[in-house]
Amino acid sequence: MEKADGKPSTLFGGLLTFLRKCLFKVVSVGPIPDHVAFIMDGNRRYAKKHNSHVGTGHKAGYSSLMSMLAYCYELGVKYVTVYAFSIDNFKRRPEEVQYLMDLMLEKIEGLLEHESIVNQYGIRVYFIGNLKLLNEPVRLAAEKAMKATAKNNKATLLVCVAYTSCDEILNAIQEACKCRRNEIQTSKVSGGENEEIHEDKKSNGLVIHDLQEPYEDGFHGFEAVDTDRICNGGIGHSVKAPCEDEDFAIRTCNGLMDEAQVCEKQGNLPTIKLVDVEKHMYMAVAPDPDIVIRSSGETRLSNFLLWQTAYCPLYSPAALWPDLGLWHLIWAVLNFQRSYQYLEKKRKKM
Repeated sequence: MEKADGKPSTLFGGLLTFLRKCLFKVVSVGPIPDHVAFIMDGNRRYAKKHNSHVGTGHKAGYSSLMSMLAYCYELGVKYVTVYAFSIDNFKRRPEEVQYLMDLMLEKIEGLLEHESIVNQYGIRVYFIGNLKLLNEPVRLAAEKAMKATAKNNKATLLVCVAYTSCDEILNAIQEACKCRRNEIQTSKVSGGENEEIHEDKKSNGLVIHDLQEPYEDGFHGFEAVDTDRICNGGIGHSVKAPCEDEDFAIRTCNGLMDEAQVCEKQGNLPTIKLVDVEKHMYMAVAPDPDIVIRSSGETRLSNFLLWQTAYCPLYSPAALWPDLGLWHLIWAVLNFQRSYQYLEKKRKKM
């Protein structure tokens, strides 16, 4: 009978939808988080648990993501961020990385279909991260999706791909220094000065060796900061100097510090402020998360939104990501409501 006309199935689905809306009405009596971030952990363990191919776990994880997005937007959450693919994930087996890229391409293209969740809820999509590390088809599809949804304004989905928080912070510092350098060059030109601005910049004792130019270093795209080059609060990029002997390093450091002191006395020492860095963050398009939910019981952030989560509770249910459901989200929101006043006081003191 059910197969013949489908009415029992339709009625049951309608009943579930009605009950879910009633539940959301009750939960909405308290404060609803504006921004929920998800670390989608456990797809491979889900596949192993069910003796399936790893691809089955990733597909099940995508289905879980679509359901969770619908729940969030029905509840009134305005921003949802998902940690889809870390820069470190490029270190996995090549065949798995390629499968994930193919799956990502397929699902990004699916977001643009008329009946997709993006069009259903009026969602604007951002792809957050070092997109240059993605293969060309995926990168172009991501750019197309962002452009196609640019006029949507009811909700926002941020998909972190080729992302780590360390890469985000490093990129923001580089961009802030680049902007400040351009400002200095502009002011010198407008003031009629012809002094050359050297590659080595100083900012509050911070020595920046041509910081606006990225240095290739594997998947992270940038070379790590060498802490051995710290000198009186100055940090130098770990690029090999023309001369490696200690005397040269000492003379260079002393010369830079002397020059910085002269600039400080003249009152024209350029500074990089917190707001300069924050406005260049990949995540500057959204407010800081109110909740981070990580599946599979793990309590690590794994290099995800480290800058933005200082006063953000972490909820870590034991369920693997494909098994995460409505009740896990409701429980996370209830915990958020219970600690809301305390967290708000902490934020106001910042």
